[in-house]
Amino acid sequence: MTEQLVDVAIVGGGPAGLSAALVLGRARKRVAMVDEARPRNAVTHAVHGFLTRDGVSPAEFRRLAHEELAAYPSVSLTEDTVVSVQGADGRFELTTARGSKLISRKILFATGMKDKPLRIPGLAETYGTSAFVCPYCDGWELRDQRLVVIQQGAELLHFAPLIAGWTSDFVVCTNGPDGLSEEQRAELREHRVVWHESPIRRIESADGIVRQVVLEDGTALACRGIFFKPELVCGSELPAALGCRLTEAGAVVVDEFGKTNVPGVYSAGDAASRMYQAVAAAAMGAFAAAAMNNEMNLEAWVNRK
Repeated sequence: MTEQLVDVAIVGGGPAGLSAALVLGRARKRVAMVDEARPRNAVTHAVHGFLTRDGVSPAEFRRLAHEELAAYPSVSLTEDTVVSVQGADGRFELTTARGSKLISRKILFATGMKDKPLRIPGLAETYGTSAFVCPYCDGWELRDQRLVVIQQGAELLHFAPLIAGWTSDFVVCTNGPDGLSEEQRAELREHRVVWHESPIRRIESADGIVRQVVLEDGTALACRGIFFKPELVCGSELPAALGCRLTEAGAVVVDEFGKTNVPGVYSAGDAASRMYQAVAAAAMGAFAAAAMNNEMNLEAWVNRK
């Protein structure tokens, strides 16, 4: 079994992990990033809202990041999966599926979130091409188009005004009971929002482009795009295994600099936030990296006495 001694082990190689690796590499820290290379945004064609990288494909984004990180000899990138973590602040031991072992002073979990299986027939065929989850990421491409919003409950009252910034031509499918109060229904009616409670039978599409959403009551809703709320689970069980606190949604609880309740353990990006945007994840990774670097530098400073 190969063994590597590093300052920081980064688990996950999306925007958060890559950004953290860059900051730590420039801070002359030994960094080992382990990434299983199965990013959640692989279903999409482009990354949007990231200054200087707007419209780049997720694969090209990673390639460019890896190219930049190659300039820092203390940073190593490995395509593998961390299967176990143990230890404590100052000495964590990580084992990978391929039999490698990392001994690390600190850990950053940048493992993101994962989609649960899409239960609506036809949604998987359109996901990332004409069905999306984030208007900030993909709303521009569907501006002024006829859309179907698949959403229910109180969150619909947040999403309806949001999507209205890109198009006023949308209809809501709650895919069953709407979960709304009478006051919320009245608000939607006041803004002329139409919604259907009949369950969705299927989504019909051609080459990934949605044509219509067909409901169980026979209603067929023609549209050009879909926005829906995904069902997500934590991208890794490792933070919980180390004792990190999680939110009800499965995100790691962190402070403003990515620090968890477990000394020496940090988390950033989608794994520790509901702001599911590449630029936000990258920023969180940079802040967490700076906090880890400061922590390690202070430890070294004190030990020099």
